[in-house]
Amino acid sequence: MLMSADKKWDYSLGMIKIDGLEPTPEMKKLIEQEKNGEITMDEIKEALDRKYKMKR
Repeated sequence: MLMSADKKWDYSLGMIKIDGLEPTPEMKKLIEQEKNGEITMDEIKEALDRKYKMKR
């Protein structure tokens, strides 16, 4: 059985919240864009890489 993008994100966010964490507003926006088909998971990865990768 395939799971919808909404269900996958709900599950993922639930797992994060178990640890008492909350995604940033920026991450929530990326998630909504992916759910709506506006961006891909690769684009989310690229956005996170740009934000969090250390510059050499």
